[in-house]
Amino acid sequence: MAGVKGRSGGARANAGGSRAGAGRKKAEPVTIAPEVAKVVDGEPLDPRPTLELIALGHMEVSPLQMKALLALLPYTNTKKGEGGKKDEKADLAKKAGAGKFGAAPAPLRVVGR
Repeated sequence: MAGVKGRSGGARANAGGSRAGAGRKKAEPVTIAPEVAKVVDGEPLDPRPTLELIALGHMEVSPLQMKALLALLPYTNTKKGEGGKKDEKADLAKKAGAGKFGAAPAPLRVVGR
């Protein structure tokens, strides 16, 4: 009862608590059998050619397979602009410092004995 003084808040029925087994249960880890997790034909799976065949209409896949291909794509192929401005600046600085005006190696020191 919202708006009634003394009637809002408080303990909820069956909200968990100090009882054994109360609250959410932790998810069991999923294990994949070794024969299922093998690499096919010795090559890792690249979803990009498969997606190209689907786009051209040469292959049909189930919605679950399509979802799996799209989920795998960022792990095998990177976007062109993925890396950020700082990475680009660091790469440009390495290229600029490698030419004629690059840093010279430190002079060799003679150790006297």
